[in-house]
Amino acid sequence: MTLLAPSPADAATPHPLPVPARLSTVDLARVGLGGLRGRPLRAALSALGIAIGIAALVSVLGISTVSRAGLLKQVEALGTNLLTAAPGQSLRGDDAKLPKDAVGMVRQIPGVESVSAVGTVPDATVRRTDRIPVAETGGIGVQAARLDLLRTIGGSGDPMASGVFLNAATARYPSVVLGSVAARRLGFDRPGEQVYTAGRWVTVIGILKPLPLAPEIDRAALLGWEYAAQLGFDGHPTRIYERSKDSAVERVWQVLAATVSPEHPQEVRVSRPSDALTAQLAAKSVFNGLLLGLGGVALFVGGVGIANIMVISVLERRQEIGLRRALGATRRQIRTQFLTEAVALSLLGGLLGLVIGMGITLGYAVHRGWPLVLPAEAVKGGVGAAALIGAVAGLYPARRAARLPPTEALASS
Repeated sequence: MTLLAPSPADAATPHPLPVPARLSTVDLARVGLGGLRGRPLRAALSALGIAIGIAALVSVLGISTVSRAGLLKQVEALGTNLLTAAPGQSLRGDDAKLPKDAVGMVRQIPGVESVSAVGTVPDATVRRTDRIPVAETGGIGVQAARLDLLRTIGGSGDPMASGVFLNAATARYPSVVLGSVAARRLGFDRPGEQVYTAGRWVTVIGILKPLPLAPEIDRAALLGWEYAAQLGFDGHPTRIYERSKDSAVERVWQVLAATVSPEHPQEVRVSRPSDALTAQLAAKSVFNGLLLGLGGVALFVGGVGIANIMVISVLERRQEIGLRRALGATRRQIRTQFLTEAVALSLLGGLLGLVIGMGITLGYAVHRGWPLVLPAEAVKGGVGAAALIGAVAGLYPARRAARLPPTEALASS
């Protein structure tokens, strides 16, 4: 056999390198999702962990947003221009008293629009019948009320749940208006019946709605200022309510204590009830932080589950990996295939959790009558978090699959 030496022209011609197999985006998605279609139950269980975490995050952020919107709407309706003045303690530690003419003096402050007050009737209780022991008060206080009380503290809307409030005629006779909590504890849902207070029967002429800026009124039975004097009321107000123009709130705050009690301004406690509603919002924010932390833990557990499932998938599909490598698939394509599968699995759970979280948020908003506000950051953050977790969880299994030698993968059983 005669061996022919290569010609100089053939020796000078370089041999072309093998061209790696090409994989389009559509093919990559089809291959990546093929593993999910082949094991639907495993994929569903793996996506469930991500769905729970995303649903927790979206619902917490959504409920926090609608709660904030509802609270701000409530504060706007009630107003932030209401101030209250109450007696504190004297230098000797005794309970202080506000002057009888304090309401009239507060009315002279520039910027004040309305002033009213209530006063505690000492040693008076309110009971359903005279057969109930005096000691069983139910936490209901008996207060003398001025006629303009609701105009000052009521805000917009009708504060009466049923019946009417005290007027110039009924304030001089045995008539009482019950706060919302007091009416519920006494078992009243409409006016017309009588209650027993301070040894006398008085007629219930009205029941109030809840007053968020004056929760102490909710637990009170309100008598007319004149009639309360017949039961031992000394005429000293125990809480003054003042509503001023928004631009004058700070100026009124600075002079309110000195105006109420010029001789002892240090014995007067001034507060703004709307600050309590704002504090509720801050408290809810702290609680929401805890729930977000729990949602993050659920997402972490879901990510670990996806990583575990993907490692098992790589071990089960070694022959498939070896065959694809033998047919020309590059390590990068193998790595991208399994990474796409992990991200798709996580996104599936993320979208399911997003739907659940949005449903919980909207249902809660409708139940509470709050504005239907869905934060865009919750939607974007939920999808983004799911994709990120899937990418991180699938990174190691994808690299492991790409590094698997074709001969070893094909030889495995």
